[in-house]
Amino acid sequence: MRILVIGGGGREHAIVLALSCDPSVTALACAPGNAGTAALAETYGVDVAKPDEVAGLATKWQADLVVFGPETPLVAGASDAVRAAGIPCFGPSKEAARIEGSKAFAKDVMLAAGVPTAHSEVVDNPAKLDAALTHFGPTWVVKDDGLAAGKGVLVTGDFDAARAHALKLLDGGHPVLLESFLDGPEASLFCLVDDTTVVPLLPAQDFKRVGDGDAGPNTGGMGAYAPLPWAPDDLVETVVRTIVQPTVDELARRGTPFSGLLYAGLALTSSGPQVIEFNCRFGDPETQAVLALLRTPLASLFNAVARGELAEQPLEWESGAAVTVVVAAEGYPGRPRVDDVIQGGDVQGVLHSGTRRREDGAVLSAGGRVLSVVATGVDLAAAREEAYRRVEGVHLPGSHYRTDIALRAVQGEISVPTA
Repeated sequence: MRILVIGGGGREHAIVLALSCDPSVTALACAPGNAGTAALAETYGVDVAKPDEVAGLATKWQADLVVFGPETPLVAGASDAVRAAGIPCFGPSKEAARIEGSKAFAKDVMLAAGVPTAHSEVVDNPAKLDAALTHFGPTWVVKDDGLAAGKGVLVTGDFDAARAHALKLLDGGHPVLLESFLDGPEASLFCLVDDTTVVPLLPAQDFKRVGDGDAGPNTGGMGAYAPLPWAPDDLVETVVRTIVQPTVDELARRGTPFSGLLYAGLALTSSGPQVIEFNCRFGDPETQAVLALLRTPLASLFNAVARGELAEQPLEWESGAAVTVVVAAEGYPGRPRVDDVIQGGDVQGVLHSGTRRREDGAVLSAGGRVLSVVATGVDLAAAREEAYRRVEGVHLPGSHYRTDIALRAVQGEISVPTA
């Protein structure tokens, strides 16, 4: 099977790595890729936001299957263009991808499906903002209604800060979604979906704030671990039954069936799991941890989703746990410093995100989140220890990373509140 992976981050490196170990994969390409994926797959330049370019590359390369990593091409309709070219793909249609592309659309779907989620209000005019803000608090959740790479959300107890963030979004032409704050720890659940069948993967937890102790601004993600030793035994079954399956059924009822990876970002509240957000693709950096534990060949799962045969696919996992620590460039999540030489980046467990290879073979930083360092272990403590041991072997001038990924879980400090 010839598989083309679209994207160029740590998530895509993890996907390419898993596919490269699958004997059913005869050829592998990644576009635009990075210095890490280039060691495992052919690399092609492509503007992922242009559906015709993506479909043209898939056709020229004679792909048997196209796998979409990031949300941008999906929201732009690249999967529709690929399918129109007669090539199966893993990723939802443009209409179904609105579950991530528009938070207002996602809220409407959840309301119709009876899915538990925070109370919300969309504001598209600065004149309406102050009145809307009074409906929320004392903790305000202010979101960009569109795509913001994980950095369009502000959670604050400061009314003035919430108002300023909302005004900044509105001034930029972006509608604002205000939400009530949900208590309880957060979790991520990836589910494979082939229009009707839902197959959950391992639950994970990611770390969005840039600094230890959840300090500082939001990022695209600074680390993750899987599975969740503190989660209720019935968490996955409950989330599929009350959240994911009803959402999938509602999308199908609307004539926009979902095929691909549906990501539920959850708050495990005292009244049960509630949706913070839906994504239409694998999350980064949770993917790096989850796929490290997957035993089932990944290509067979992607192909089953694309062909509507997911119900026939078994799913097997390695025992133990996995931890991912993101190494970010100086300045991130603001303007990152780039073009620094990375040492220790070409070893086991180090996945590339924002990297490129210079003509002399040196690997350079080329983005905000530069590397994802992944390790597995017999338990979460062992996986965490090994991950940070590997981080110590990476050298990037001015870089930073969180030192507390999975720490509270290892110390038994996380619990789900009870009613």
